[in-house]
Amino acid sequence: MERELRLEDFPLRSMDKLRYGDTDRQGHVNNAVFSTLLETGRVEMIYDGKDSFNDPDCSFVIVHLSLDYVRELRWPGRVDIGTRVQSIGRSSIRMEQAVFQDGRLAAQGETVIVQTNEKTRKSQALSPRLIERLQAFVVQ
Repeated sequence: MERELRLEDFPLRSMDKLRYGDTDRQGHVNNAVFSTLLETGRVEMIYDGKDSFNDPDCSFVIVHLSLDYVRELRWPGRVDIGTRVQSIGRSSIRMEQAVFQDGRLAAQGETVIVQTNEKTRKSQALSPRLIERLQAFVVQ
């Protein structure tokens, strides 16, 4: 039996505040909000506040997102988001992410993003500089 993921398993840890508007009729956080929480972690990895990870004249697009709901999130409160890189492809990054509330796993997901050239709108290979920066988020 695999052990449940912990926030400590992730090199990048982000947080987000749950809002009343995130809830649904059942009183828990709506399932659509979970994708937004993963976005928080993903964006903090790609845009660290000083410098964008993407190469010049490029941006990232999501090509795959899978999400498994483990337990409900309840408002009010905050959540912690863990993000790590599973693999680095020619132009893609495969990330594993997880959402925690009060230290308990609420959801886990996999996101694949591809670097695209903003002029051609086609995928563009990751530069050696970018690959080196991404290595900090890879967990063996």
